[in-house]
Amino acid sequence: MIEIDCVQGENQWFAERLGRPSSSRFGEILTPGGESSRQAHKYMLELAGEKIIGFKPESYQSAAMLRGSEMENKARQLYEIINDVEVRQIGCCFQDDRKLWVSSPDGLIGNEGLVEIKCPTLPVSVEYLLSKKVPPVYKPQLQGQLLTSGRQWVDFFSYHPGLPPLTIRVVRDEFFIAKLRAELDKFCAELAMTVRKLKEMG
Repeated sequence: MIEIDCVQGENQWFAERLGRPSSSRFGEILTPGGESSRQAHKYMLELAGEKIIGFKPESYQSAAMLRGSEMENKARQLYEIINDVEVRQIGCCFQDDRKLWVSSPDGLIGNEGLVEIKCPTLPVSVEYLLSKKVPPVYKPQLQGQLLTSGRQWVDFFSYHPGLPPLTIRVVRDEFFIAKLRAELDKFCAELAMTVRKLKEMG
């Protein structure tokens, strides 16, 4: 794993992620069920465009997304207290020096773990607590973080003020990770070819 020491949400972080598939959107490449996503081509075109223009156009942030960002530090501190661990923050990471795809975990735990923090709305938080399961939609993101980092597990941590926090440990699914790696390699090859074509047109 190659770590990038920067602050998430600042200029260097955006620069490192520019035009690269990110684990938060791996579900647009491989579905939670392990099938090629129909959204992959559209996502590839978006990233190719970013590579050419050199920046990411402003993306919409809902009130829930902004609220989650504001609460993340409090949730991280609570996770540390509950689990008696230290969370080490990084900007983002790459699997190797090819830097084809990128992950931005919410923290590293020791030598083997990660934490992914969610601060959903009240009804969603209650739903998570009652189900005691990680929603399938997060499988590509979580397994993608494990693929990129080479780590063994990631704690899915859901927090909402006034409710009990929820921690669910997710371990590596090597079968899914192998599928994801194959899809990412194919996706990145198509992305590189598309960028070359666009540059030739200029």
